[in-house]
Amino acid sequence: MTLRKSLLNRTAIFVLGALAFVAASVRYPPLEVDSVLIFIGVLFFPTLGLAMWVEHRALRHAEVEALKRVYYGLVPIPWLLAGLLLINGALDRNAPQIEEARVVGKFAMAGALPIRRLVVTSWREDHRFERIAISRSEYPEYRAGDLVNVKVQSGLVGIPWISGVSSR
Repeated sequence: MTLRKSLLNRTAIFVLGALAFVAASVRYPPLEVDSVLIFIGVLFFPTLGLAMWVEHRALRHAEVEALKRVYYGLVPIPWLLAGLLLINGALDRNAPQIEEARVVGKFAMAGALPIRRLVVTSWREDHRFERIAISRSEYPEYRAGDLVNVKVQSGLVGIPWISGVSSR
């Protein structure tokens, strides 16, 4: 019973950390925001599966100590990554680099945390398109073919993030 309570408490901390990570990625959206969100999803579901496996093994009176330690080690990772994104954006005092791009398309997804992106031509050599996170109020302003200025910050810890988009 104590193991179950401990797993439940740590799972709550883990889930809150994952939500904090998503909130940080909205506040200071990294240039590779979709890859970052996929990474947290890949971390999230196997970690929860591990917690369920630990509980299942404990109910069968099997050895759980090693699995429990791995799970406990994974619990703070979303909090650390959320803090990293917040520090990267909040403490970045470098001047933004203005990149010119053309809007190719846009998309929006409804949900608990709605997603709105502009798909623009890339200014980076190894990329064809960039998916830029924008706010709900900015979304209707842009149409395919519009030229936009994208403000890219270098980030305190080297993770480039988007500080704004404006019409040319």
